[in-house]
Amino acid sequence: MRWLLYLWALPTTALGLIVALLSLLSGGKIQIVNGVLEVYGGFATLLLRRCVPLHGGASAMTPLAMTLGHVVIGQDAALLELTRTHERIHVRQVERWGPLFIPLYLLFSLISLLRGRDPYRDNPFEREAYERSC
Repeated sequence: MRWLLYLWALPTTALGLIVALLSLLSGGKIQIVNGVLEVYGGFATLLLRRCVPLHGGASAMTPLAMTLGHVVIGQDAALLELTRTHERIHVRQVERWGPLFIPLYLLFSLISLLRGRDPYRDNPFEREAYERSC
């Protein structure tokens, strides 16, 4: 039945696979850890450093990793290992919410922002990941 979770998460995973391919073509590396494709270097690093800003109190930070379905994108192998527990919680969230994950994540960030809160730290998906990975 595990294949059903992969299928349900496929729309989000497909985005991650595009990043993985672009990363490989630009010198990045991939590894598979417990059924999750981890990508680092090349385009993945560029994406995290330049295109995925964090807001609020974390605005000076660069994301260390990001989950897109069953693909986790990291700046390097060491940071993927450091963030593995947190990012695996996001993988489980994508398995739960499937194609609704990204729209819901963005919606909750927008709601937090409109309420004057941090759109990253106050996002319920992030709160769950931080609470369960500590």
